[in-house]
Amino acid sequence: MARIDLVDLAHSYSGPAADPETWALKPISMTWRQGGAYALLGPSGCGKTTLLNLISGIVTPSHGKILFDGKDITPLSTQKRNIAQVFQFPVIYDTMTVGENLAFPLKNRGVPKSGIDVRVAEIARLLDLSPVLNRKATRLTADAKQKISLGRGLVRADVAAVLFDEPLTVIDPELKWQLRSKLKALHRELDLTMIYVTHDQTEALTFADTVVVMHDGRVVQSGTPTELFDRPEHTFVGYFIGSPGMNIVPAEVSGREARIGGHSIALQRAYDHLPAGANIEVGVRPEFVSVAPPAPDLLMANIERIDDLGRVRFARVRIGDAKFSARVPPGFSVPDSRAGLEFDPSRVHVYADSRLVEGAA
Repeated sequence: MARIDLVDLAHSYSGPAADPETWALKPISMTWRQGGAYALLGPSGCGKTTLLNLISGIVTPSHGKILFDGKDITPLSTQKRNIAQVFQFPVIYDTMTVGENLAFPLKNRGVPKSGIDVRVAEIARLLDLSPVLNRKATRLTADAKQKISLGRGLVRADVAAVLFDEPLTVIDPELKWQLRSKLKALHRELDLTMIYVTHDQTEALTFADTVVVMHDGRVVQSGTPTELFDRPEHTFVGYFIGSPGMNIVPAEVSGREARIGGHSIALQRAYDHLPAGANIEVGVRPEFVSVAPPAPDLLMANIERIDDLGRVRFARVRIGDAKFSARVPPGFSVPDSRAGLEFDPSRVHVYADSRLVEGAA
């Protein structure tokens, strides 16, 4: 188990002389605490698997270093880093029994048989594999095989960290929730540092205490699920987190007022010193904008469609060239063509060149 420090870590598959803007991973410095549950979240190609492979030692960084508990392990091999990694597809031996698969990493390290038996029994219990310990792995379902793969990663009590690279991709949707819950319970019981790579926000937000959102090779925000939802520090985070994502539209902002489509909306904070020449936008989540009857003091929008999600309805509307999503209050009859929009000023954020601007109280 270890605290992991990334110090100005960056990587280019084309070599260090390549244009820094083309690097797969731009410079990152951050600390992950021992025993934490982390998720690396972002779309394909954003750099999350590259970062995971740098931590595990599969890839050597072009720049910077990695520390485990203050020790520089950047030049060390994967084996010497004492890392366990679980991949998208189960890595198991089909000809072995479940118990033999779980025992294999311990046997390789010369653990006495008595210690192996105790640890295998413990991990099998935690993963609900005890009833099939003596069965050949080849006869099991895909989710059971992935449980074995998870168990092989968790069975070593001395690992510095366990890394998961989209481990639930091949699992049926109805079983994913069970395995995510199982992973969360395992993390609490075993107190291991776990890092989970995924492009699925549901997986990230339900597994991790801290979610690291990546975009174009950069970490754009790191925080709890609540922090990412309530205060996205980058417009990409607002758009990527949430369903539907945050509304982000160009605006003219001055003081405690934003003008969208020629109409003013109130802001809770004052913005008197925005960067000159910056691209100014406002962002507000659909949950904090409500459709209302047309009125002179409301921003008007053209209604394109209504999405009924069962417990809540969202109106998809257009304000000039900008598309917008807004919550439809229970029992509200939506007009055919135009409606007003009511904003919660405390939930409207201002962005300059995609970065959150604090404003003055």
